[in-house]
Amino acid sequence: QVHLVESGGGLVQAGDSLRLSCAASESTFTSYAMGWFRQAPGKEREFVASISWSGSNTYNADFAKARFTISRDNAGNMVYLQMSRLKPEDTAVYYCGASKMPPGLWISAYVEVWGQGTLVTVSS
Repeated sequence: QVHLVESGGGLVQAGDSLRLSCAASESTFTSYAMGWFRQAPGKEREFVASISWSGSNTYNADFAKARFTISRDNAGNMVYLQMSRLKPEDTAVYYCGASKMPPGLWISAYVEVWGQGTLVTVSS
């Protein structure tokens, strides 16, 4: 089973950009669609974006459509989430996940493998 490790979180100011990375442990990574979720303190885990195994199809949650971009590098077993114009309400732990579902508006139950998460804090 693929193992996922996120990185790239940190403390930024409102309006800044940040790129999150998710490293997969093995080449079977390409058999999975990948996605990003986030969980703010006291809230449920929330879908952010998903991408097909080939990278040709993506889907973003409404709040992410204008500011976040998901991408993947299959040669390097990596998935990225480029975030721009960050807002304090984007503060959350961000998780990447692997799924056999096609990209779309995922629910947490679609994800077969989760990373450990990376914390993004946006100050006002």
